[in-house]
Amino acid sequence: MEQSDEIPIQSTNLSRKIVAISAGEAHTLALTGDGKVYSWGRGTFGRLGTGSEEDRNLPVLVRFFGVDDEREENLKIVAIAAGAYHSLALADDGSVWGWGYGSCILYYNVLLDLDTDGQIGATGENSMVPSLLDGFFGLGSPSSSAQEYEAKRGKPLKISSVKAGGMMSLAIDDIGSLWIWGNCPHPPLTGSSEGDLEHESISAPAPVWDFHGHTVVKVACGDEHVVALVSAGEAYEGGNLLCYSWGVNSNGQLGLGDTESRWQPAMVETFNLESPWEVYDIACGKSHTALLAQRKRPSDTLESVCWTFGLGDNGQLGHGTTQTLTSPQLVKGLPESVFLVSVDCGLFHTSVVSSAGEVWSWGMERGLGLCPDARYFGADAGDALSPLLIPCNGVYDPRFPEPLQVACGAAHTILVADSGYKLWSWGRGWSGVLGNGRTDDCYVPTLALWPLLSEDFKEDRANNVEQTEQVGEKTPEGSVDADKRLSAAMAEMQLLQSKLSVISRYRLCIHLLCFIRLLGANRDLMVTMQKSWSFLPGKKEMSRLWRGRADGLARLAKTRRSMVCAVSDVIIRDRSFFIFTLKVISSRSKGKEK
Repeated sequence: MEQSDEIPIQSTNLSRKIVAISAGEAHTLALTGDGKVYSWGRGTFGRLGTGSEEDRNLPVLVRFFGVDDEREENLKIVAIAAGAYHSLALADDGSVWGWGYGSCILYYNVLLDLDTDGQIGATGENSMVPSLLDGFFGLGSPSSSAQEYEAKRGKPLKISSVKAGGMMSLAIDDIGSLWIWGNCPHPPLTGSSEGDLEHESISAPAPVWDFHGHTVVKVACGDEHVVALVSAGEAYEGGNLLCYSWGVNSNGQLGLGDTESRWQPAMVETFNLESPWEVYDIACGKSHTALLAQRKRPSDTLESVCWTFGLGDNGQLGHGTTQTLTSPQLVKGLPESVFLVSVDCGLFHTSVVSSAGEVWSWGMERGLGLCPDARYFGADAGDALSPLLIPCNGVYDPRFPEPLQVACGAAHTILVADSGYKLWSWGRGWSGVLGNGRTDDCYVPTLALWPLLSEDFKEDRANNVEQTEQVGEKTPEGSVDADKRLSAAMAEMQLLQSKLSVISRYRLCIHLLCFIRLLGANRDLMVTMQKSWSFLPGKKEMSRLWRGRADGLARLAKTRRSMVCAVSDVIIRDRSFFIFTLKVISSRSKGKEK
């Protein structure tokens, strides 16, 4: 039988294939196979890299040089990382870019030849667009032996991976050295009591000298703690990885058996060289840690397990209790003989995904990471203390097809599956962080709007142009038709988005009123709400604001009746979106028939 030379469209269209995702406090990043970065969600501090602080509820392309700069097409991003309020990107040439909250990215003054107003900013200032972190210019090595290694191979060292946490950033170079900058732990000041841990803002990447002579394979960081996988010898040979942790340990999130904070890395003894388990993936929440491990000895089945430790008051450890643990403990609620391919932690929840496409979550409010909500009642309400299966809401139910990675923000979860061609999201939808064009919360997985509609029209136009060139025509009429349909669709989308924004404001006010009534009956909700503010800058100011606004919010109850009437606009929104979807499908079908 003769084999076809045709290659499936999906395998060649790298601009549609997502190869990595990362979630911050309320924003999401996605990296495509052609080296482009997309962002959406909350824009405060410039964390989206769009040049403004405007929220985006649909993925938007992040530009590093500008629309008309030819360097934009030549730059290929190979890794991304989202911190609480900042973002990082790594290019294939080893350059590191950062944008968002200035105290997290921290770079020297540098004049870049970009389509901007000149100075990209000074140390500590927020960056609205991607800025080259010049702390890595002429990358020096953390040791003389690394310099000798560089001389032997005849090329300079460069960064190979990046990671971002709450208020800090990390990077690993291509010989396995670890670098750190931002709000980092450092030795306590003279006169401090034993166990105190100070943090300082490091404005330029600094090497972590403790791992000199070893290879750092992977690193993760939470709000104020770091976990790293490091080779026992000079190089990683398989089966010789050790787990180290350091930073704040007030809830046992370092897994060292106590609550004493460390400013230097300490080995987690549960995973020493004698342990039958080897860790291969790590994730950090605000005050808890999750690890994926597999047996060192090969077996007939692909088996892996999840270990968690740290703060557990919302069930984020998955052990069936709200107990806080200072040492790693197996999550026993997961099925046996499954291979877990990805794990991530939100503020107060944890999610894992298996190679078979099963997703489990546990933690605050049914494992979604949401604060208690007035719409949750009965048996479904409350925190998930054990792993809860999250079924795929669609034709693949209950499994997600060909999953790649799961990422957790403060209170939302993103899953990339279908070999990178589809995104599912659920959890808190504020600021459009779910990427589905809406700002309301989703309690079940929903498809994000990926690929963008504009990409569909671009493909139609490219196909029409190609067909025109084949028949020798000079004027690609199909191209003009595609442009008209794109303009009309985008105009209608903008109109729907503006209506949705108004509706969301009304719904938020009503939600606040219901929430205030619950607070009057349950003081525990006030405590939970204050905990959820702990990741915000200026949390003390937020607490004072809450106390000062309580009376003012209560007065909003008088306008409740008028606002309830506006909820009917939701029905109009749903009908409009349905009609719009039908129009797009119809236009695409007609375009292909032509």
